[in-house]
Amino acid sequence: MMIRLEDIPDEGLKIERAAIPSVFTGEEVNWGFGPVSVFLRKEGAEVVVTGTFHARVPLTCGRCLEPFILALNDQVAGRFTRRPPGRAEEVALSTDDLDVAFYDVDEIDLGAFFRAETLLDVPMKPLCREGCPGLCPVCGGNRNLNPCACETRPLDPRLAPFRALADRLIHQEK
Repeated sequence: MMIRLEDIPDEGLKIERAAIPSVFTGEEVNWGFGPVSVFLRKEGAEVVVTGTFHARVPLTCGRCLEPFILALNDQVAGRFTRRPPGRAEEVALSTDDLDVAFYDVDEIDLGAFFRAETLLDVPMKPLCREGCPGLCPVCGGNRNLNPCACETRPLDPRLAPFRALADRLIHQEK
């Protein structure tokens, strides 16, 4: 979703869409964006973007390995500025620049902006639900579908010191 700077009037530009077509390839081709409501306003050579968007991201649960859809509702705020001249390794960035995206040819790629915002919202270990019991360590069955009656193996006695250390670390954090 490319927005030309010349299409943004002085009073700003409000964009509301029911959906944004996916322009991604690979794993992200099945991501769904919409509805989207953003406001763009110029501040000199910079463009400030604020608003909300919704995304549906197909993921695999980190415990039970079942596919599920993660629904994201996110507030977004970003700033676009012209890419400084010179090679990327020669441009020094400050901490204020971490929320800044760059444009080159007087066009802002909002699709890439939404993609980046979505990637930041996707958990490192996605779970289909909060209390997902996962797979049985003995038989490998999905405990969400069938309660498992497998007998768990006792801890190897050689690993007992590590279990005690883990227990102490867990209790220290609380």
